[in-house]
Amino acid sequence: MSTYLADKAEDLTVEGPSARFTYRRMGPQGGVPLVLLNRFRGTIDWWDPEFLDYLAADHDVIVFDNVGVGYTDGEPRASLEGFAQGAIEFIDALGLAQADLLGWSLGGIVAQRVAVRRPELVRKLVVAGSGPAGWVPGAPEFSDKVLGIMAKPDADLEDILYLFYPETESARAAGHEHFAHVSTRLAAGGPAVSETAAQGMLTAAGAMLAVPFDEVRAELEAIKAPVLYANGLHDVMIPAHNSYVAVQHLADATLVLYTGAGHAFLFQYAKAFTKQVADFLPA
Repeated sequence: MSTYLADKAEDLTVEGPSARFTYRRMGPQGGVPLVLLNRFRGTIDWWDPEFLDYLAADHDVIVFDNVGVGYTDGEPRASLEGFAQGAIEFIDALGLAQADLLGWSLGGIVAQRVAVRRPELVRKLVVAGSGPAGWVPGAPEFSDKVLGIMAKPDADLEDILYLFYPETESARAAGHEHFAHVSTRLAAGGPAVSETAAQGMLTAAGAMLAVPFDEVRAELEAIKAPVLYANGLHDVMIPAHNSYVAVQHLADATLVLYTGAGHAFLFQYAKAFTKQVADFLPA
């Protein structure tokens, strides 16, 4: 039986203009909530419950599936603008006047677009294992292996370990711990990301890679909310280089990098990273 409080959080729903959103809420309510935006091919079942428990010790934490993803109905989106609009619809549907956002991977890019679209809605941003919404000068290209795994509808444990953790004994052990943590939710057989939704995410990612850096820089400069950028130094998905470039063009940013970690550094170093987040966000 799971010992994590996050595994006991109930599924809740709220009606938005284009979907009935499914979400889970945990931690003390009353302050500005922390809304989490998920990765490519991720549903709310994939958030590590240990990580969520640490976050929810002092904050009102909300996880949700965007339009057409996982537990949330509606027509899947296929653009960054569509994902951002979905997140805005969800936050508005909850009646929140303001929120802090924590976006992982694709979710980090979406969070930044939300901050540009609706700056009054976002108090602070945490961008984890992510980067700006477009091409970054000097960034290495995706390897054929990474692209091949991203395109697979049935990526297995070894595939995901490769994408999320460096190929060291300690990092792989952390990866296996993460899978053990999420096993309770996954074993319940909740919906996965459909291939239609996944292809929409791939389409959006391809479009973003074609955005020239002048536009990327302008979007970063438009973000006035304080931003905590964090990444693993060995991320084969979105390299730490992108985080380093991004913070140079943000008005108020902090950059934290974790050695011996990759795309899933936030779970590998859950206690240390969530303390960093707690120090960044007012309670």
